[in-house]
Amino acid sequence: MTASTIPTKALQLRSLVTADARLELSLVEIDVPVPGPDEVLVRVEASPINPSDQGLLLAMADLSNAKAGGTAQRPVITAPISPAVMKALAGRVGESMPVGNEGAGVVVKTGDSPQARALLGKTVAMIGGAMYAQYRCMKASQCLVLPEGATPADGASCFVNPLTALGMVGTMGREGHKALVHTAAASNLGQMLNRICIKDGIGLVNIVRRPDQAELLKSQGAAYVCNSESPAFMEELTAALIATGATIGFDAIGGGRLAGQILAGMEAAVNATAKEYSRYGSSVHKQVYIYGGLDRRPTEIVRSFGMAWGVGGWLLMPFLQKIGNAEAQKLRERVARELKTTFASHYDREVSLAQALSLEAIAVYSKAGTGGKYLINPSLTD
Repeated sequence: MTASTIPTKALQLRSLVTADARLELSLVEIDVPVPGPDEVLVRVEASPINPSDQGLLLAMADLSNAKAGGTAQRPVITAPISPAVMKALAGRVGESMPVGNEGAGVVVKTGDSPQARALLGKTVAMIGGAMYAQYRCMKASQCLVLPEGATPADGASCFVNPLTALGMVGTMGREGHKALVHTAAASNLGQMLNRICIKDGIGLVNIVRRPDQAELLKSQGAAYVCNSESPAFMEELTAALIATGATIGFDAIGGGRLAGQILAGMEAAVNATAKEYSRYGSSVHKQVYIYGGLDRRPTEIVRSFGMAWGVGGWLLMPFLQKIGNAEAQKLRERVARELKTTFASHYDREVSLAQALSLEAIAVYSKAGTGGKYLINPSLTD
């Protein structure tokens, strides 16, 4: 693509919360950015719909009452928002917000700096928001050049899930644990974490909610998979924790009793080999980090695991800030090296911007469960 064939206008997906308590999803026409000296213009060809995108995208609206309007090329989706949710969204009412944390595409125009010009024609991955758009302008230094032969679809998810999985392993090591627990473990992220732990020789206890999810992970080499819906869940979990010695967990579910059950299992596993009894419980610290909210109910902690424990929140960006740019770059380089193996992502469907705003598609990807992962390709035309 030459500079003369780059359009002056392009489409971008926007999410708007209106003052009358409605979510409005639409495509708006924006000016195609002109890159500055150290910037590049990327034609976006792949951007995933991650759970981390859905809070901004869908605004916790009542999608069971969503309605479709507009045209096939410019669809508009509206859905009501409850009064309780509106209180939490007060800061974004009336602001039309671009969506999409990460993506990948081809650099079609650059600024004048040598670093920027070196990327012309390269396939790159990006993170920084507003990726559900036909074009995205980025600092050259913020682009990750994909390996030779890698497509935008290969690199679309090479930031959020891979770096989150590596961040979990990194947190485990930095805090003195030797193995870990992960919930919603059959997700794309969970499958990546499983591959990392197998490759690096780290004990991992996978928690899922369905037998087919357990079989999927076992087929990929997972040694310990526990079904939280099984009547024998706590026994199976404790046995896996004894075998691995895992004392840190990362919970994508958030609500309900699962975080507390993990801590209880850890305490039981530690006590199984304890030399003496303590009425205060074991002195081994047990930690669960909640990093998702697939279950919107309150988190219930039924204390049965002594006094050496913690429950907190965990997010990728604070972790990357904590380890510093040099260490974060090493993680990105590993992702690039293992893009088609350890960090490969699977998508159930590729859609255009307009197709992503169909009631049928929204009904699938809004479930935020295992399976049904969508990839938006803004360069597609209907």
